[in-house]
Amino acid sequence: MSAVRAAVMTAPGSIELQQFARPDVAPGAVLMKVALSGICGTDKHTFRGETIQYAGTPHERRIQYPLICGHENVGVVEETGGDVRASDGTLLRPGDRIVPAANVTCGHCWYCLNDQPYYLCEEMEDYGNSLDASREPSLFGGWAELMYLLPGTTVFRVPDELPNEIAVLTEVMAVTHGVETARRVIGIDFGEAVVVFGVGPLGLCHLIKARLLGCGRLIAIDRFPSRLELAGEFGATLTLNADELEPEELTARVREHTGRGADVVHDCTGIPQTFVTSLRMVRPGGAVVEAGAFVDLGPVEINPNRDICTTNVAVIGIGGETATTYGAAMSLLARNQDRLPLSHIVTHRMRLDDALEAIQIAQRDGAMKVVLEPAA
Repeated sequence: MSAVRAAVMTAPGSIELQQFARPDVAPGAVLMKVALSGICGTDKHTFRGETIQYAGTPHERRIQYPLICGHENVGVVEETGGDVRASDGTLLRPGDRIVPAANVTCGHCWYCLNDQPYYLCEEMEDYGNSLDASREPSLFGGWAELMYLLPGTTVFRVPDELPNEIAVLTEVMAVTHGVETARRVIGIDFGEAVVVFGVGPLGLCHLIKARLLGCGRLIAIDRFPSRLELAGEFGATLTLNADELEPEELTARVREHTGRGADVVHDCTGIPQTFVTSLRMVRPGGAVVEAGAFVDLGPVEINPNRDICTTNVAVIGIGGETATTYGAAMSLLARNQDRLPLSHIVTHRMRLDDALEAIQIAQRDGAMKVVLEPAA
């Protein structure tokens, strides 16, 4: 393959199919043949022109176009730049099936050296986000036939028993570490009442993990009926349509179902206003996990005294997955694929040529995870 096809986001609302030269592979780098690449909520924001990421951190930035999106990827090793090892220490060989980490860290800033979540790295680069197509060799996203993985990228082997259409969910499931964190913070080991606000792919993965870890009542809230129906398949004990109920009504229904309010609310909507509603739904002494506000869409108004302080509510911010959660996420998916309908999560597999249609479909009712299949 001398020419590589890729779906390039050239501006807000615009995606073009372009060709790039097959790159030479530098020492320590990996060239991956992409099997499937997911469309993430972040990609939808970028498509709409909502491009300020990591606001308030040392690496706050505005994403630049042109861009090859796609940081939720599964593929096979096409070529390595010398001896490159997977996360388990074994040498990678052509044909090995892998999931690459979504981020590349510097390894020398304070956050890297003090065991902080790797998305806090002061010089972090993101595939399909900060690594845009203007930089050589351009192929830094999964919406392409081949993807270039920079030296230092952590690469994870995919278990043989895990099919690609589930392995492509690895990065999304890896972001759900707030489920365990919230349990530790509020001191509950199992049986807690959980709300997942926004059950797109990220929210659905939070819902799945909460169920697998033994929560009690499990409430799903979304505005798309198809998402709520799927949440029911995964064990939601109550589903609420946010298009049919005002925030006050949603809160009342949650309190009615739980008795005193939810122990934990996972806000996965990507809409700032739902954070305020989440604070109303949680019981005193509970936790709100904000996992969906990755892109800066502006502020909301809260009363710190009423909403956080006197109610002793813990607010846990999640800025992405951690480097240690990829392997665990794949193991969790592999162990439970026969127990839960995980194969139902990917609802659309589409060609690179149809990337524009794919990202539009991903924002409509009837779609859960939409993935691009570059080889199709």
